[in-house]
Amino acid sequence: MQIGIVGLPFSGKSTLFQTITKTHIDAAALTKAEAHHAVVKIPDARLDKLSALFSPKSTVHATIEFVDVVGLKKGESGSTQFTTNFLANVKTNDALVQVVRLFANDAVPHPDVTIDALRDTSSFETEFIISDLSIVETRIDRINKQIQKTQDEHLRKELPVLEKCRHNLEEEKPLREIDFTKEEAYILKTYQLLSLKPTLIALNFDESQLATHGDMVKPVAAKKEGKNTKVVSFFGKIEMEMSELPIDEAKVFMDEYGIKESALDTLIREAYALLGLQSFFTVGEDECRAWTIRKGMTAQEAAGAIHSDFVNKFIRAEVVHYDHFIAQGGSFAKAKETGHWRLEGKEYIVNDGDILSIRHS
Repeated sequence: MQIGIVGLPFSGKSTLFQTITKTHIDAAALTKAEAHHAVVKIPDARLDKLSALFSPKSTVHATIEFVDVVGLKKGESGSTQFTTNFLANVKTNDALVQVVRLFANDAVPHPDVTIDALRDTSSFETEFIISDLSIVETRIDRINKQIQKTQDEHLRKELPVLEKCRHNLEEEKPLREIDFTKEEAYILKTYQLLSLKPTLIALNFDESQLATHGDMVKPVAAKKEGKNTKVVSFFGKIEMEMSELPIDEAKVFMDEYGIKESALDTLIREAYALLGLQSFFTVGEDECRAWTIRKGMTAQEAAGAIHSDFVNKFIRAEVVHYDHFIAQGGSFAKAKETGHWRLEGKEYIVNDGDILSIRHS
């Protein structure tokens, strides 16, 4: 899974990227038109507990890739230009984190002078909608010409989906808030439409706003949150300082400032929710591992995440949920005795926290 971090200049976008990935980007690198990538292990206390029980040769966390998306430029009028390069870099991501600045700093002025979260979020939304509308209209024109020459059923199925998109885009509605069937979503997948991507709006505050930031989040959330849009907050400068500390010291630091969850934990939790993702585990003396799948996946589909051959060779899945396993002292035998360990077929819907052992031919 790849999540792109976007934001206007001086919003704290690169600060957030460096904080959650624990990387350092020097000033020279920040000025280059190259996206910065980093793969982060997803923290999971459940996997840590399982690893402590089994003492495996290796423990493998699920991972997520963050991208510091570059390409925005200042126009002649002083306003931000959404370049073709920037839009192309955005397309490759599964979801977006849009960093929005709510702190004032005379030494680093906002590119649009004043602080206005709704204006900044709308600027991205407008550009994404315009880009999508151009793609959709071009494709509709081509299909209409092709349909006159062919009876291609795929084109006839694709056209009403694109017409649906055009209607909503013309109404200035981002496509991520529109309901699409599985078939419609599959058709749209190849277009990498920008306004279709699930989005976290991350409001960036400074330490002077610790006591008041909640009141500033509410109006943005009321206006912008929707089916696939969520508003979160973080304190960029504080988080940057915490990321450079050992875990124990960082925890004390968080307690002092009243921060309940790190920016990394918040972003991963909300990104999982927006993308409909969950984790299951495989355990043993050789390896304890977390696997990421979409909610609603069957045991057979989940087996394919482990190895593609397991899909066709799937026989049964041995299943026990993490909570039940731990409640029975981390014993498979006791989990069997209490009926929490069981055999499931290919149609079993995997739950977040299931421990699976796949039987295959």
